[in-house]
Parts: sequence; structure tokens; C-alpha cells
Amino acid sequence: MSKATIKDVARVAEVSLKTVSRVINNEPTVKEATRKKVLQAIEELRYQPDMSARNLRGNKSYAIALVYDNPNPYYVVDVQEGVLQACRELGYSLQIHPCNANDGDIVEELAELVRNSRLAGLVIAPPISEDDRVTDALYEQGIHLVRIISASKAPDGASPAVYVNDRAAAHAVTDHLIHKGHNNIAFLWGEEEHHSSGERFAGYRAALEEHGIPVQDSLVIEGSYSFDSGFQRANTLLSGDTPPSAIFGCNDEIAAGALAAAKSLGLRVPEDVAIAGFENSPFSKHAQPPLTTAAQSLGDIAKKAMMLLVSELRPQAVDGESASERKSEFIPELIARASTSAEAR
Repeated sequence: MSKATIKDVARVAEVSLKTVSRVINNEPTVKEATRKKVLQAIEELRYQPDMSARNLRGNKSYAIALVYDNPNPYYVVDVQEGVLQACRELGYSLQIHPCNANDGDIVEELAELVRNSRLAGLVIAPPISEDDRVTDALYEQGIHLVRIISASKAPDGASPAVYVNDRAAAHAVTDHLIHKGHNNIAFLWGEEEHHSSGERFAGYRAALEEHGIPVQDSLVIEGSYSFDSGFQRANTLLSGDTPPSAIFGCNDEIAAGALAAAKSLGLRVPEDVAIAGFENSPFSKHAQPPLTTAAQSLGDIAKKAMMLLVSELRPQAVDGESASERKSEFIPELIARASTSAEAR
């Protein structure tokens, strides 16, 4: 017979995972009738909580870790600054923990981090945050966490989350290119393991379909979130017999690489090919010409994530609205710049 989990207890008691966790940790906010239901389910299932995690949660730690696996230094710095700002305002210290999202022992690594560093909780960035296997396993051990993920609607799951609606923003970028007269727009993916890649592609595809423009497989190229990958893919496309009139890079690094490829071939941007990116990083601001992009305020996103986490740990420490909020949406905003300013010919 398999060992009962916290999910089993929640199912039998007909309550949320968070409620079971609160009962296990003797939190006073649970109604007595609900507490009895959960305790009865625990007894019936012979569920045994992870005592090390339970004890950790009772020690009133004021230390948080930011967990990430992202080689983009601009992303990491902006997210770190956002979390750090909230930590300073709320009296928490911050520990930075880079790791490998594909490591088979990632759950054990993060659980050990929480125990050994006596952390109050984790702020987890993509792509680790988008792996339900990891976040569910951590939450089941009683570890407080908040996820930053790419999604077009509020995600499932018991843990709080900040979700970035990349799909809506990518739709806006593609729609902008279409209104400039482009109907053969290339799309350069980022890594598939990042939900942002699929969400941004979905927005691109939806915008094309709304305008009756078919998605051309030859113009949708897989790759990575890097300058070199953008350069190589754009160079191949623009050197072909039927080059696209516009390129949408899945992030600004890809788009900057595409811009360099266009210039190396003697093409003018935007007169010969329009180029757009995503994220509003320094790659887009300092390019010549500056790149059209979708601006996502990583600092604000990360700060909000920290606020949601603290609302779990100490509801009294945040304002009333934040204390009751569990899922928060951000939609990156289109910024039209010179790289797409010309009309398609």
C-alpha cells in the first residue's frame, strides 16, 4: 500500500492543500469544524507529515531564497532587485540560489536548502517554477513557495503565483507588425522548456489567424534564448529565396541577433525587414535602430511574488488586499520603436 500524501488528505477532507498545511502546522486561522475534518482524514489515511519541514515552518525564520535557472544576467539582476526591495520593506534577508532545472535531484536539493538555511520560503523563477512535479513535491513537504510563471490565465495549484500573460503581449506585437503591412512574419522560438516560448508562439499564431494569415512552418524556427541563436536563424531566413518581411524574436537577445544578421547581409531595418523582440531589456533599448518589444517589469513582478509569499507567512505584514490575494497577473506592454516603424512594401 502506497504512503498517503497531503493531496490524499485534502481530497478526503474536501479542503485545499493549504488548509491541510495550516492544520498540520497548528495555525489558529482554521475553523474548528474544518480542523476536525482534516484531522479525521489524517487519522483515516495514517498520514505522517514531514516533521523536519513542519518544525522549520514554526521557527519564524525571516530568510527567503530566490531560486532560478536562467543564463540571462539582465533577467536575474532585475528579478533579484525586485525581491530584494520587498525583503527590505518587510524585514527579510535574501539568499540567491542558482540551480539546474533539469537536475533529477532538484526537489531534494531545494528541500535541503530550506532545512539547512532555515528558510521561511522560496521565490521560484522559470523554468523551475513551471515544473509542477517540483513545486507540488516541495509544497507537499510543507515548504512555503511562490511561483513566477508564464501563463494566459491563473494557474492551478495550491501555492501562490505571479503569472505573466506573454500570450496577450505576443499577440499585440504580432498585431502591430500586421498593421504595418506584414503578412510573412517569422517567429524565432526560445527554449521549449520555458512556458514563455509556447505562450508567445500561441499569441503570434492567434494574431495571424485572426487576420486570416496562415502560419508558415518554414518561418517558425526553434532555437534558444540567445543572441547567437537569433543571428544564425535570421541569417538562414534572410539569405533564403523567400525571406520574411518581418521577424519576431521570442526575446530581445534573439531579436538583437536577428538585427545583426540583417545588417551583415546589407539589409536595412525596418525598410527591408522589420524586427521585434520581447522583454524590453537593454538589448532592445541600445540596439540601432532600437527594437520594438513588449515591456515586462521584472522588478515589479518579482516584488509582487515576494509580497504574495509574505502574505502566506505573515498576513498581518501586508495590506488587506495583498493578504487575501493568491494569484496575480501581469501583461507586458507593447513598445513600438524604430525597428518596425516603416510600412511593409
